[in-house]
Amino acid sequence: MSGMRQIAGRLAQLVFVLWAVATILFLMFRLMPGNPLAAYIDPTFTEEQQRILMARFGLDRPLWEQYLIYLANLLRGDLGDSFFYRQPVFDRIMELLPNTLVLTFSSLIIAYGFGIVVGAWLAWARGGLAERIVIPVVLTTRAMPEFWLGMVLLAIFSFWLGWFPAGGTRPPGAEYDSLLALYASRDFLSHLALPVLTLAIYSQGLPLLLMRSNMLEVMREDFVTMARIKGLPRWRVVVLHAARNALLPVATSFAIAVGYQIQGNVVVETVFSWPGLGRELVNAVSASDYPLAQGAFLMIAAVVVVMNLIADLLYGILDPRVSHA
Repeated sequence: MSGMRQIAGRLAQLVFVLWAVATILFLMFRLMPGNPLAAYIDPTFTEEQQRILMARFGLDRPLWEQYLIYLANLLRGDLGDSFFYRQPVFDRIMELLPNTLVLTFSSLIIAYGFGIVVGAWLAWARGGLAERIVIPVVLTTRAMPEFWLGMVLLAIFSFWLGWFPAGGTRPPGAEYDSLLALYASRDFLSHLALPVLTLAIYSQGLPLLLMRSNMLEVMREDFVTMARIKGLPRWRVVVLHAARNALLPVATSFAIAVGYQIQGNVVVETVFSWPGLGRELVNAVSASDYPLAQGAFLMIAAVVVVMNLIADLLYGILDPRVSHA
């Protein structure tokens, strides 16, 4: 029962945060200077036609009434209609979200797989030449701006060597029977390579350093010392005893990283012209398509909040010793 109350409390916090984000977005886009329908209204429209459009989108009503309608629509999953695409915002977001999720999970799986293995190895070989070389390199890649790293990889592997395409998800004119057929194609994988590599290089520093730090603490524990005294093979001590117990914070950080990676994909998707949620957000803001920008912001915020909740609950499941207040 106590666990159910804790989950209910976390869900209540999630709903409150999403409500606060939705409210801020509502006020931000409506209080900005200029006509919110600037991208929708043709210069040849008369004042009467403009008033009709304002009434169609409910922008002629008082702000408080617009806000109540906005909240009621959100509860029904209605994010409005895009000014630019002339289609429901929710449908447009659902078209782009799979591309963003594929990019996010692919890069994080590579980053965390590499980070966990190398981090554990550096902790075991602490003080050696490898550690003095790898740690500065990791810190350097972590400090690089994502857009700069992406542009460097683009210049080398696309424009100079010509090994990979410069952007998009498929060659011009290519058609596929389904989304699964597209994702399984060689064309898609070649377009995916550079953006994934950019995000993986940038993201691997966190799991690597976190794993190394946890391993250094775990290897001072009594059960690791006892395993060494028993004469167990070195790989067994590292993998089955030390690394296994050091993985807990790294595993929970993966859930948090998913949320923040989607948030940070905006830059990388723009550099590589990747048709994802982040790039669409930039385009929507540039085109003054505030329903689409508002919906994209809200979707990104929802993913971040949900993944933080999952990480919080996952920590308690993996380590029963943790109690949530």
